[in-house]
Amino acid sequence: MMAQQGACLVVGAGDGVGGAIARAFAREGLIACITRRERNLDQLEALAGKIRDEGGEARAFGVDARDEAAMVALVDRIESEVAPLEVVVFNIGANVRFDALETTTRVYTKVWEMAAFSGFLAAREAARVMLPRGRGTILFTGATASVRGRQGLSAFASAKHALRATAQSFARELGPQGIHVAHVVIDGAIDGVFTRTNRGDQVEDLLARDAILKPDEIAANYVWLHKQQRSAWTHEMDLRPWSEPW
Repeated sequence: MMAQQGACLVVGAGDGVGGAIARAFAREGLIACITRRERNLDQLEALAGKIRDEGGEARAFGVDARDEAAMVALVDRIESEVAPLEVVVFNIGANVRFDALETTTRVYTKVWEMAAFSGFLAAREAARVMLPRGRGTILFTGATASVRGRQGLSAFASAKHALRATAQSFARELGPQGIHVAHVVIDGAIDGVFTRTNRGDQVEDLLARDAILKPDEIAANYVWLHKQQRSAWTHEMDLRPWSEPW
């Protein structure tokens, strides 16, 4: 029997921000539907288990977000087997560094597919099921590269700029029809595996000083966006530690 509380789909749910977002929405009573590619299904199942241990509900799906047919099928499956989608969060990063002359067509295309095209697919499929109900929230995770290019990030910044434009276009089209679309610029280092691998000796000090982005605090803002009353919707929010230069 279909649950009645609604579902939150997080496209790109790892150990960091995506996982924190899924856990936060599960605490709000939504069923967390989490995705990564099939090869990461074991990690997804572990995250789903953690959410269930905390008293929430979760389902894990191994899906390549760049695959149109797979995304169509995923949304249909959630709608028929789990619950109506109330929130869809696109959280795939694809942050890679290549100097301009080293950026091959394959690199550029792959980064665009991961960080921009798959975001469009997720939002389009979310809109397909949300519009008939006249409600729903679509949230995109952006980055510093969404608003500023720099050396070594031509592919990543191009994709993130495209994702931001996609969010703006969807917001203008869907907002008047009851769908809240927002883009979140994450500007700064985030506590997680990547940062701890590269800056391990510094992370505890940064955490103690609130000088690094904490995934749970990022996630709290996503929940807040979803809860906003439509007379004062935020479209773009940027999050950074107090100490981050910008």
